[in-house]
Amino acid sequence: MHLTLLECPASRFALPPHLLSDSPATAAPVAAQETSAATALHAPLYDRLANHLPSMEERAQAATFLRTVLDEVAHDADELPEDPQQLTAWMEANIANVHAQYQSYLESRKAGAPRRYFLNRAHALYFLRQVAPTKLVDGSWLYGLCAHGSNARLSDLITTYVEELGDGQADKNHVKLYRTLLARHGLDPVDDLEDPLYRQGLVQLALGWNAEEFLPEVVGFNLGYEQLPLHLLITAYELNELGIDPYYFTLHVTVDNADTGHAKRACVAALEAAPRIDDGGEYWRRVRAGAKLGNTGLSTLDVIHGFDIDSEVITILARKASSGHGAHSDFCKVAGRSVNDWLANADDVPAFLAALEQGGWIKRNQPAQDSRFWRLLQGDRAEMFGVFSPYELQVIHDWIRGPASVDGAPFDAGAALGGTARQMSFRVAQRLQAARRPRADAGSAAVPSSAALDTDLEIFEQRYPTLSATEQQAMLVQAMAPALHWTPVGLLATRMFLNRG
Repeated sequence: MHLTLLECPASRFALPPHLLSDSPATAAPVAAQETSAATALHAPLYDRLANHLPSMEERAQAATFLRTVLDEVAHDADELPEDPQQLTAWMEANIANVHAQYQSYLESRKAGAPRRYFLNRAHALYFLRQVAPTKLVDGSWLYGLCAHGSNARLSDLITTYVEELGDGQADKNHVKLYRTLLARHGLDPVDDLEDPLYRQGLVQLALGWNAEEFLPEVVGFNLGYEQLPLHLLITAYELNELGIDPYYFTLHVTVDNADTGHAKRACVAALEAAPRIDDGGEYWRRVRAGAKLGNTGLSTLDVIHGFDIDSEVITILARKASSGHGAHSDFCKVAGRSVNDWLANADDVPAFLAALEQGGWIKRNQPAQDSRFWRLLQGDRAEMFGVFSPYELQVIHDWIRGPASVDGAPFDAGAALGGTARQMSFRVAQRLQAARRPRADAGSAAVPSSAALDTDLEIFEQRYPTLSATEQQAMLVQAMAPALHWTPVGLLATRMFLNRG
């Protein structure tokens, strides 16, 4: 079976062919179907690119979307230097500036300043869930280059992608780490998020699935996105403070370093891929255009500032209304109405919460355990145990607790579902979370294992030995796609890709 990967539409731009491949392209061009940017939704196309092996038509749609976004940001400013030879100095100045700002932040915290980002644990978990569409496609913008692994001028970019995949080790693969983080705190699934939250992830996926058409933009995006941002350092610090494992974020701090990390490698890669033949500055113009793509969509701070705990509680209760309506007896009434009656219309949820508070079921700004409503959700005889996810419990807890939840010991809803809620020092919480973190088996890189009970792995093990060397390489690349690289077959394929050199 011949697996043809990266059959992309022919490039609109004139670039030296050797930047794209060491051999002539064999893919037939596919005409992109133009779609209206005003009516297109991000989430459906995101899903096809992130969770499946997309069709040529879907990849063409992604390319059309990408061209639209490039037009939208064309007049935006970028932070890259005018002269590409100044990239390293620019990177070092940026990191020095970020480090200085972070030290200033730390000094302010030592002096008694409150957390800058997260009001409480619920706020932090909200953030982790809202940014999931971007984090779950981490590194995807570089995927399309894997099919050209023999091109030495792309080696730094391909190495960066493979490192995003953790070199095939489960406890270092960025997407798998984030999936584990979401699952640990009951933040998944994330299929009900607002459509704008998928925009940045869709940009990254569109680049990855159309790398041959947008190579300079891929280089530019990588150049801007791999620089160390201040928000990464502060996020890691405050998550740890709230007893949430920051490993996913601290890992990015280390790999984006200025010496041997992705920040430095991105600068080197931009120069390596640049044409030696004079192109009139077209390559660098497109690199700068690609760097602007990292700022499209909702930013980290946009998401953080979008948290409103009152609205989030209402959203959670409204979501439960349809399943809870009809499940309660009429024995208990709140403000003269049965619970079933209150839940018959999701629009009544704000009034229902107000009635619960007025009736003494909820005692705001007091320990949650003092509220009868909370004891229905948590405790030895909680009649509604399991109705709410750990994240939903955290939001309800912090909403009831009020301002005291900002500085008090964090309630760990995930632990509470398994028994008594833990209240521990942040250092103890961090050690426990680190102990739970999955570790790679030292011998796992040697041979594939069907013990994973993974259907894709079974297919891979049966088919791979029957293919030619070229077809084997194509199958490895296919298994390293965004939809698969974090799974057993993808982790195996990544290790094999490295071993093939």
